[in-house]
Amino acid sequence: MPIYLPEATKTSTEALTPRQIVAALDKYVIGQGAAKRAVAIALRNRTRRQKLAPELAEEIAPKNILMIGPTGVGKTEIARRLARLAQSPFVKVEASKFTEVGYVGRDVESMVRDLVELGVEMVRGERLEEVRSKAAQNAEERLLDILLPPTRPAASDQDLPSAPDQQNHTRERFREQLRAGRLDSRIVELEVREKGFPSFEIIAGSSVEEVDINLKDMLPGLFQGKTKKRRMKVPEALQYLGQEEEQKLIDMDSVARTAVERVEQAGIIFIDEIDKIAGREGGHGPDVSREGVQRDILPIVEGTTVNSKYGMVRTDHILFIAAGAFHVSKPSDLIPELQGRFPIRVELDALGRDEFVRILTEPRSALVKQYMALMETEGIELSFTDDAIHRIADFATIVNERTENIGARRLHTVMEKLLDEISFEGPDLRDKRVVIDEAYVTRMLADIVKNDDLSRYIL
Repeated sequence: MPIYLPEATKTSTEALTPRQIVAALDKYVIGQGAAKRAVAIALRNRTRRQKLAPELAEEIAPKNILMIGPTGVGKTEIARRLARLAQSPFVKVEASKFTEVGYVGRDVESMVRDLVELGVEMVRGERLEEVRSKAAQNAEERLLDILLPPTRPAASDQDLPSAPDQQNHTRERFREQLRAGRLDSRIVELEVREKGFPSFEIIAGSSVEEVDINLKDMLPGLFQGKTKKRRMKVPEALQYLGQEEEQKLIDMDSVARTAVERVEQAGIIFIDEIDKIAGREGGHGPDVSREGVQRDILPIVEGTTVNSKYGMVRTDHILFIAAGAFHVSKPSDLIPELQGRFPIRVELDALGRDEFVRILTEPRSALVKQYMALMETEGIELSFTDDAIHRIADFATIVNERTENIGARRLHTVMEKLLDEISFEGPDLRDKRVVIDEAYVTRMLADIVKNDDLSRYIL
């Protein structure tokens, strides 16, 4: 599942020390100091490697990380926030999906192809920002040409000198009206290119090769220059022309080369649920499949070359972060070769009441802040007392202890149940100021928590 993280950081990644990286992660993830420390060192080592001589830098492989801990303690969030901080292409994949029926070994390489696609989008987005103003100017000129076609010079010699001046004066008046929005209701006719022909997958032998066939390249005479006329309003026409100009100004070959290089040097792949493929030799049925998946993932992590539609991609310096709960299995159940490719192992702590209180209030996107912002869109001033927040944390902890421990994700179910009435009746409330106190939390949740059978299904 590709995750595109376009957010930019004000501080250059090269200037961030490991301590500053941990401080940045602390704004979003509570606790788990050992895991933050490990990823901060891994990110800093990338910066250090880029300053070395090319011969030595080529020999230094990234120290991949294995995170061990129960669900809902922040494993994925740490990796996601790290990728956002580093402005790196980031892909999250579930290791267990490669054990499904119909699994084909080459599908493991799809994680690298997804990373390259993501890298291309990131670089393309950056180039768009660079050419946006120029493209907007070009689009405006093209639209003015449509609104005010150039006139032929008059036959009389006396009119010749004044004709261009008159034309320019009229054009500038149209430009002013266009920028002021006074031409928004006018309809113009544009030559619109038809969408390209869809891609195909070629099945070669027993594996699916992701090969894109562009019929325009194969049959240029049949598809080239296929356009149709379309009527649209001026704002829509300006937007369409702007997109066309942006595409003209961006060199996609250069984008692809830059993206592949960025993926090779700064890409991060997060492999979740790696404990689900932990199986040793001598097993039957699913165990054999799990070990097969490990052996297919191994070359990707070790360093290999994957074929993509943007060229060959080397995985030698991609950072791999694997995570798993390891309730049933343990890291030593992985095949030795794969174990050796994850030299850094960190154990994440289970979350308790104190961590839940901090999760509810401290992060920038804390749950309490999210619900307050959501209700504010209805004009409702929602507030929580300290006692209420502690009570919510108590209930979440109790339910986690009595049923499955799903970590911080339990807070989502508890908060949804707690605010069920307010969320439903919000638009109709006369009193737009609502205070959630300890008594309100107890009234909404106490009966459900007391009844084990009920809490098992609701919370």
